Amino acid sequence: MSDLKLDAYGIDVDVVLRNADPARLYEEAIRLDPTAAIAHSGALTIRSGEKTGRSPADKRIVEHPDSADDIWWGPINMEIDAHTFEINRERAQDYLNTRERLYVIDGFAGWDPAHRLKVRIVCSRPYHALFMHNMLIRPTEEELADFGEPDFVIFNAGEFPANRQTKHMSSKTSVDLSFEDNEMVILGTEYAGEMKKGVFTVMHYLMPKRDVLSMHCSANEGMDDEDVTLFFGLSGTGKTTLSADANRRLIGDDEHCWSDDGVFNIEGGCYAKAIGLTEESEPEIYNAIRYGTLLENVVYDEKTRTVDYDDTSITQNTRASYPLEYIPNVKTPATGGHPDNIIFLTYDAFGVMPPVSKLTPEQAMYHFISGYTAKVAGTEMGVTEPKATFSACFGAAFLVWHPSKYAELLAEKIRAHDADVWLVNTGITGGPYGTGHRVPLKYTRGIIDAIHDGSLAQADTQTDPTFGFSVPTSCPSVPDEILIPRKTWDDPDAYDAQAQKLTGLFAEHFEQYADVAGAEIAAAGPSPEGVA
Repeated sequence: MSDLKLDAYGIDVDVVLRNADPARLYEEAIRLDPTAAIAHSGALTIRSGEKTGRSPADKRIVEHPDSADDIWWGPINMEIDAHTFEINRERAQDYLNTRERLYVIDGFAGWDPAHRLKVRIVCSRPYHALFMHNMLIRPTEEELADFGEPDFVIFNAGEFPANRQTKHMSSKTSVDLSFEDNEMVILGTEYAGEMKKGVFTVMHYLMPKRDVLSMHCSANEGMDDEDVTLFFGLSGTGKTTLSADANRRLIGDDEHCWSDDGVFNIEGGCYAKAIGLTEESEPEIYNAIRYGTLLENVVYDEKTRTVDYDDTSITQNTRASYPLEYIPNVKTPATGGHPDNIIFLTYDAFGVMPPVSKLTPEQAMYHFISGYTAKVAGTEMGVTEPKATFSACFGAAFLVWHPSKYAELLAEKIRAHDADVWLVNTGITGGPYGTGHRVPLKYTRGIIDAIHDGSLAQADTQTDPTFGFSVPTSCPSVPDEILIPRKTWDDPDAYDAQAQKLTGLFAEHFEQYADVAGAEIAAAGPSPEGVA
């Protein structure tokens, strides 16, 4: 730990603790924060305040001539003018100047030294400092001494609200980003995840300018031959569960880049969902919750110091933040070679997608841009209906460029490095939701194992008439009858109708990207005319 002066930022607080170790941050949190406590496991439990998740409707990016043509403007990236950004930055700095002490975390984003960013966090809650201590790559003492000026600074004044009367403000929360000033300002939300995703957003802008693909995915590699696999997937598809493999090394669970030299993790830690956590279901995460881990918005028993991971009375978005090295079989430095396999995970609640399919590069681009999964909507009078969910590049909320930019980079790298792309459905088989059942986890793991050992790439295939996928007709440890979904339905005509319905949803969603993506990619999508 060392002190630091922040005069260059208009901040003259006397006590500024730089890169304080977890023990000091624990001490500060317990002393200053009434919501802080130490759980039986040794983890620090704390609450984020009113906001228990990100505030995407309050995210703004400065519209500047140097970057305006690069940005995918719309509901994901809403504009703010430079003057309003300066007002909010000054508001944050004024608030930080009222604090008796501040916390600074200097660290790196990106394990590849050729592409890493030096990031500085300036905040007033020790909780936020501990969170970013875990999530950024922690510099050595020598690296910290030579850190110099950061490439990007986050001013976190989340305890203080934005002024609703300020131009572009939609609430008392404002999360503002300037690519020209290399700064981010947080007002009106204390949810720590805003900082993590702010850094990710910056990497999503800067890396493609270097022909490096930034990705919302997990990654692991084989113990012996070091073959790398990427796992893309939205919430509930099994991304974390399937990438945590006792027989493989984990590179990272959430944010990566793919450069000319291979894959590298952006982060130095993990930010895992804690809701419903048990040692039996997710032992790696459960056992990572120990001293140095931050437990956010969990329910805590003051007498026994135990955490109830099933209690959602605060939020369903309970989280655990811990350093990468708390996970067994983790690889550090968190880098790997070029991927041999890329897996798109989906939970198809319509029950029509095969458990596994192999994609062409064009199909990979189409489904990458689509980012499909499905979930079951609310129940009304005992009737449940699947609801399709699409998130471009399996992480639309963090994209800066148009999705086609990332898809083109992905396709280039797939072709250059001869990677196989697979779509794995972890959702419903054997009929529609309510009649069918979820693909058993042991079968999905068998599919993943067959991808890794190369046997699935050698299997005979048939073309799915609706989606155009190459569908393996056999897979070790998996019954042949579930691989072709139409054969698992009692009523094939009902399957065709359901498949046609889903195809229409794909087509309707993709219309917004068709002009930019081009005819070749659009043609790689499912076709209702092809239903058997």
